[in-house]
Amino acid sequence: MRLANRPIFLAACAAAALFAAVAGCAPQDESADGANAAGKGQQSCARGKLATVRTGRLTVGTDKPAYAPWFADDTPANGKGFESAVAYAVAGELGYGKGAVDWRTVPFNNAFAPGEKKFDFDINQISVSSARKKAVAFSSGYYDVRQAVVALKDSKAAHAKSVADLKRFRLGAQVGTTSLDVVNDTIRPTQRPAVFQKNDFAKSALKNGQVDAILTDLPTAFYITSAEIEDAKVVGQFPSTGGTKEQFGLVLDKESRITGCVSAAVEALRKDGTLAALEKKWLTDAVAVPVLK
Repeated sequence: MRLANRPIFLAACAAAALFAAVAGCAPQDESADGANAAGKGQQSCARGKLATVRTGRLTVGTDKPAYAPWFADDTPANGKGFESAVAYAVAGELGYGKGAVDWRTVPFNNAFAPGEKKFDFDINQISVSSARKKAVAFSSGYYDVRQAVVALKDSKAAHAKSVADLKRFRLGAQVGTTSLDVVNDTIRPTQRPAVFQKNDFAKSALKNGQVDAILTDLPTAFYITSAEIEDAKVVGQFPSTGGTKEQFGLVLDKESRITGCVSAAVEALRKDGTLAALEKKWLTDAVAVPVLK
């Protein structure tokens, strides 16, 4: 009788041990400040121990060239420029020091194209949109965006005062950007807009007279007119429309297990004033630029 009952006894013990192990390994509610904000069915946000592409390291993607004022000297890893500084600030919140951050070159359009990603997050002036959310995940916004128009100072486009004034000009913008969306959906010019693979090509077209004006985000517009095309000016900026602000967000794989952790880090940096301080340090004040309506 004792031998016959032994398998039942062992099975009961095994079940009890398994229950205890599972209970002991269950994620704990560490705090309410984002330390365990991994998101839907994801791991807890243990500092420096996230489910990253490379264990113990954080891989950050961006395009090349890496333009100012978002980066400096085309070197994302130097910590200079707004987005480089933001990337390292987010990494720090997640528990990764500068030495544990690896940078990977990712073309702008590839960052939010469907498919598995080889980065943990990408930072490259990519606006959060419902269309892009079908292919990738986004963090909370780290920068509130305004679009702007740049034209040569001696051109007729430089004197535009409204959206209606811009309709008759040949306009240009980078493919896949919100700037191009503003051209097509807000301005609706009478001439087909010029579409460029990179902003460098758009700037060359402006200097060569192939377009009358180009659209880009406001800080980039300031940099173009102050450091790259000195005979150009920022014609104006566009107001935020509707109830939702346009924001740049960090891009993650659609199935990323760390999206909630990254969002919590961004929100913490916004709450403690870090994002505002970095914006003040690296980006130009836009108060003096007229709003085009």
